[in-house]
Amino acid sequence: MKIKRLSASIYAGLTGMTLAMAMAPSVYAQETETPDAASDANVEKIAVVGARGAPRSVTSSPVPVDVLTAEDMEGVAFSDMNDVMKTLVPSYSLSRQPISDGGTFIRPATLRGLPTDKTLVLVNSKRRHRAALVEIGGSGTQGPDLATIPTAAIGSVEVLRDGAAAQYGSDAIAGVINFQLKNNDEGGSLSAEWGQYYEGDGDQFVISGNKGFALGDNGFLSISAEITDADATYRGEQYCEEWFCVTDQSDEYIADALASANAIHGSDEVQPWGQPNNSGQRFFFNSGYTITDEVELYAFGNYSKTEGDGSFYYRYPGNGTIEDIRLEDGTVWSPLEFFPGGFTPRFFGDMTDYSFVGGVKGMTGNWTYDVSGRIGSSEIDYTLSNTVNPSMGNESPTSFKPGSLTNEEKQLQADFTYDLENYILAFGLSYLDESYDISGGEVDSYFAGPYAGPDPWGFCNGDVPTDLGATVAGLDCADENDPVYTVVGVGSNGFPGYSPEFSGEYTRDSYAVYADVSGDITDEIFAQAALRYEDYSDFGSELVYKVAAIYQITDEIAVRSSYGTGFRAPTPGQQGTTNVSTRLPNGLPVATGLFPASSDVAQALGASPLAPEKSTNFTLGLTAEYGDFTLTVDYYNIELEDRLNSVSTLDVSNNPDAEDPSDYERYLALDNAGVAGAASIGGVFFFQNAFDTTTEGVDVVATYNMESDIGATTIMGSLNYNTSTIDADPEGFFNASDRFDFENSMPETRAVVSVKHNYEDWLLVARMNYYGEYENMADGGTFIQTYGAEVQFDLEATYHISESLSLSAGARNIFDEYPDPDTTGDECCGSIYRASSIVDWQGGYYYTKLNYTF
Repeated sequence: MKIKRLSASIYAGLTGMTLAMAMAPSVYAQETETPDAASDANVEKIAVVGARGAPRSVTSSPVPVDVLTAEDMEGVAFSDMNDVMKTLVPSYSLSRQPISDGGTFIRPATLRGLPTDKTLVLVNSKRRHRAALVEIGGSGTQGPDLATIPTAAIGSVEVLRDGAAAQYGSDAIAGVINFQLKNNDEGGSLSAEWGQYYEGDGDQFVISGNKGFALGDNGFLSISAEITDADATYRGEQYCEEWFCVTDQSDEYIADALASANAIHGSDEVQPWGQPNNSGQRFFFNSGYTITDEVELYAFGNYSKTEGDGSFYYRYPGNGTIEDIRLEDGTVWSPLEFFPGGFTPRFFGDMTDYSFVGGVKGMTGNWTYDVSGRIGSSEIDYTLSNTVNPSMGNESPTSFKPGSLTNEEKQLQADFTYDLENYILAFGLSYLDESYDISGGEVDSYFAGPYAGPDPWGFCNGDVPTDLGATVAGLDCADENDPVYTVVGVGSNGFPGYSPEFSGEYTRDSYAVYADVSGDITDEIFAQAALRYEDYSDFGSELVYKVAAIYQITDEIAVRSSYGTGFRAPTPGQQGTTNVSTRLPNGLPVATGLFPASSDVAQALGASPLAPEKSTNFTLGLTAEYGDFTLTVDYYNIELEDRLNSVSTLDVSNNPDAEDPSDYERYLALDNAGVAGAASIGGVFFFQNAFDTTTEGVDVVATYNMESDIGATTIMGSLNYNTSTIDADPEGFFNASDRFDFENSMPETRAVVSVKHNYEDWLLVARMNYYGEYENMADGGTFIQTYGAEVQFDLEATYHISESLSLSAGARNIFDEYPDPDTTGDECCGSIYRASSIVDWQGGYYYTKLNYTF
């Protein structure tokens, strides 16, 4: 492959997105043999991230960039783009969270140890809108949902592993991921894939395709679609804890519990653990039309519809939800009348995502311009079934609509560059309007029924019955355990609906201006400098900057470095999200409430209003290229000030004689703030700018190509070493266990080595995924579990039946490896493996795929 620099004048002669690419923060070019309907001439392939201005190849760029081709992505046996990225980019991490409210359906990820709200996602170099979900707990991340992007639509992916807030905006602290859509004007592809886990569950079926159309002689329309359907997996065991064990109950109860479990979620375990059911339809289009040699119109967008469902924690008799109460007629009643074997709430998410981007780009003299507008929307509509509103007693429904979340964005942007021969000047401005809407649910989903308080019908007056109570058989007002005093939870159990008090729309707008200059200082030194000014209606303004350079020591070896600052304002969703759900703050399921930091409730609990996060980012790297061997080694250090995170869960008790008086004081704060069902809430937390952190590590990427009599082989290895530390004692925000887990619960080392071999009509791909050791603390620091390193192998073989038809078969995790089982006690309720582990715990998966190109 021949590497060369492109001059600005070349952009005018390229088709598709090339002019837009000239506007993006960097353009790197490498010459490839690409068939073209009109000619066999070489065309340049552009990677669009890094430094604005003069184009550079990836190995000679001043910042680390990975370029993934469509072929790379097709060689990964996942349909979810999150999993594709995790497989190909070691510094990108992802976990499966089966019981995590909306996180069951939209999975939060990290890049270089930082959450996705600190990674900017672009499509065709334009900002991708955020998902509606704000992660409950942890960093409260709210980033784009990569699962809405079908692999069939992607021509390439560029991953900038460096802070770029000065170039792209406040959320580009950890890096930038840019998805380039296919821009074919003819031909296409169609594929069908089926797979199943070794355990015999989790069947998955995927149909995807792409078709290109010519728009006259000067335009193209590329349409891509994907249909997926994945069944649930079950990797748990029967619910048996010290406080309740299913198998210790009566034969009748066990029979009822197992029958209910099978009817509701198809497993013999009352508490299922694994990936949820999921199905979706995803559509993308990309189009462009050249009006003249200097002017092009473009438009692209998407629409996706995804449905998923999973389970919450199993409710057993006496757990605070299934309790005896006295009805209005004085009789004793229990939710067991509805669910004789207890119940496990089922949670359904109906997700709709759409976007549209349109613009005009062109060149006049030494100037290029790109003016665009975009809209984007993500919505989650929740449904809860197989549960009750305990406070409504026997009048409760068993299915609820708790509400919906919607994130919307509108943006206008203009970018310009001016070619100064040896330097490129780039500048631009943008306006962004964003909103986050929490829509209230059905009244029954949040209604505080009569049983939210003791003795709702006035049967007792102190220790003695009232006249009405005297007619109630078996009533004992002197017994505090009599069902007349039972207090149960408010709202649809598992996920109470959004009440009018905690519903509403959070909005803001912002504008930004930037300037960037880059070019060759000498024949050996390329440098870049950028400034960006941003002003938010809710968080004020900030000026950030970045400098970067690369020094070519020899023709083969170069050193590079960058330094920049960043500024990230909390999203409207992070400012407004609220939630009451069952969590495990101390290893035991309790109702836990998350309240906005600015709300009266959180303020009464000691919260402060949220503030922006600020960052500094430093990198130092080495690149080398010797013939068919390339190597990049990059050290990075990211200091994050006033990092946003949820505080450790604070215990709540409605008992005035609680062991810790603060627990009762928090209950009083909730009650005084008018929180419905305050007496049933066992913990509270909120987001805060909790502490400062330092994240540092090393990325290594090496590639070797070789030819022999038995075919062509490509060997690629990539490694990420990453650590995150809290810079000062987070007392008042984190307890000892949460601090330890923050710094130690992720593997510090992750590596991927792949071998791709072509021989005649065969293609073989083998991949090794390595995860280093990690630790987890439990019981307030009395127990630490070390999870051993794991190695999982993937293998795929493809036979090309003809030029257009191929058949693939393979397996992920071919040796069926699992991480160490959890022994800390942090996990419970039938789980075997640590649910939040980034090491896959679903086991081996085999599949076959038929591909047709035309």
